[in-house]
Amino acid sequence: MKRDKITAPRLAKMKQRGEKISVLTAYDYPWGRMIDEAGIDVALVGDSLGMVVLGYDTTLQVTMEDMVRHSAAVARGADRALVVTDMPYLSYQITAEDAVRNAGRLVRDGGAQAVKLEGGAEFAQTVARIVSTGIPVVGHLGMTPQSVNRFGGYATQGTDPASAEHMAADALALQEAGVCAIVLEKVPADLAARLTKTLEIPTIGIGAGPDCDGQVLVTHDILGLYDRFTPPFAKQYANLWRATVRAFKTYDKEVKNGEFPRRAQEDSCK
Repeated sequence: MKRDKITAPRLAKMKQRGEKISVLTAYDYPWGRMIDEAGIDVALVGDSLGMVVLGYDTTLQVTMEDMVRHSAAVARGADRALVVTDMPYLSYQITAEDAVRNAGRLVRDGGAQAVKLEGGAEFAQTVARIVSTGIPVVGHLGMTPQSVNRFGGYATQGTDPASAEHMAADALALQEAGVCAIVLEKVPADLAARLTKTLEIPTIGIGAGPDCDGQVLVTHDILGLYDRFTPPFAKQYANLWRATVRAFKTYDKEVKNGEFPRRAQEDSCK
């Protein structure tokens, strides 16, 4: 194991030292390698791959086979970053036995070093069962994409006092069950700050303000690689979609006018 390898226990130490935690999604070997080279702390193999890689409208169609395959590819590329893999829809919601079995698959076959599941106190016992097998678990509260149909969309959660208190109770229940961190998605910044201060475990925000212990974004959003929309909370650091289309158009033109591969061969001979 590399000396500076990021592990689940190390996340708690980073919070204690006031070190911010950087998280990006990854879906295959090259993304795992690039995340490592950039020094990102956590490679999250998100079920968001259903939308940005597989072209689904939601994450609900993603299967265990999808997650195992993509997680294994990321794990082969990421040596330093902690590989956290999402448990897809219906892989943990039915029984705790299913949850333990599927979490084990993600670790054994998918190379995950931790798993992430959505939901609050209702899954505390499930979390405890998974943790008892030696698998670190990351929680996920707020706007949980697998509940998009119940929410009726992707609206911010915890905006009224009752729902905020409910989320706070959920966070404490997950902490007691043994999660090593909690993702807070589309949560009011003041609520996220309150939870971050209250909890002993790290909070990872996505559209939850600046006071979380870390931040996570979908890689395709920050690189401009998803053509349907960019969340308002995501900063776009590049637009690789447009750059790639330009490159493809140039290639298409050069193939059709005979410039490629003739020009490339001539250049290689110089």
